[in-house]
Amino acid sequence: MVRTRSHIKDISNSDLQSQDSPSQTTTAMSLNPPPLTSPKISFRARKIRRVTSDADDNKRPQIPDAEASKTSLLEANTIIPAKETPSSSPSVLPMIVKALTLKGEIDLALQHLRLSDSLLAPCIDSFRPPEFPTHRPAFLSLTKSIVCQQLSNQAAKTIHTRFVSLCGGEASVLPETVLGLTVQQLREVGISGQKAGYLHDLASKYGEGLLSDSSILEMDDETLFTKLTMVKGIGPWSVHMFMIFTLHRPDVLPVGDLVVRRGVERLYGLKALPKPSQMEKLCEKWKPYRSVGSWYMYRLMEAKGVLPTSPAVEVASTLAGGTMPEQQQTE
Repeated sequence: MVRTRSHIKDISNSDLQSQDSPSQTTTAMSLNPPPLTSPKISFRARKIRRVTSDADDNKRPQIPDAEASKTSLLEANTIIPAKETPSSSPSVLPMIVKALTLKGEIDLALQHLRLSDSLLAPCIDSFRPPEFPTHRPAFLSLTKSIVCQQLSNQAAKTIHTRFVSLCGGEASVLPETVLGLTVQQLREVGISGQKAGYLHDLASKYGEGLLSDSSILEMDDETLFTKLTMVKGIGPWSVHMFMIFTLHRPDVLPVGDLVVRRGVERLYGLKALPKPSQMEKLCEKWKPYRSVGSWYMYRLMEAKGVLPTSPAVEVASTLAGGTMPEQQQTE
């Protein structure tokens, strides 16, 4: 009996000492763990794993978490390219502005216009799909725009052919070549002194680095409009024509073009020619394919017999499918 009581006493003293000594507590628990402690520890551990980010590795079989993770990755992949694609990179230009000459772009434009404008839909169904010329160097096209201003088709072709020959061929129509031509030389091929000044100003802008063929391709519509209208002899109408027929930009509305204004007037049954601000509002529904909508205004006016027979700027004649009215632009 004495030995038993002593044994119990020793155990009691050991328990009391274990409360003061963490190391002893750990040893005692490891040797003889209490029956109720294990479930609590296990429960708490599971609870902690559920709210810890590292615990997801142990719960991969759960479908909702996997699907949520995939969704987050897809959303990230969708947003990141938009933030990482600078507008100044030529390699991503087609991702920013889809040229009308890209495969399938015209079909998308026609589908959009049919659905967005019930009055324009009959025009689309009545006329052939629009066609746009192949790409030409920006400087070559801009010089042609200047040379052909306010001229009939025949006169424009003759004078422009002489100008190109004077430069040494289309491949030689370069800023340095034009700067090397005197006003007298340009006059001899039929270019007025005023237009000679315009050509020299354009070439100077290139020489100073304010413009270049590559930078023009990279500019957005607004920046391009601002930069080009700084050149003498190039006004809003010329820029709009250049953007549509050289760069094939899809969303250009030439609000100063007489034929387009007349087409909009007839299409919507207006009592007078719409002003530029009215044009913007009326043709808002055409976005982002206002260039194509404008093309159909030429077809509409041509079919109605309203398109003037006196031709004008040859560089933009493709829009009307042949000729364009004289002095229709408001530069």
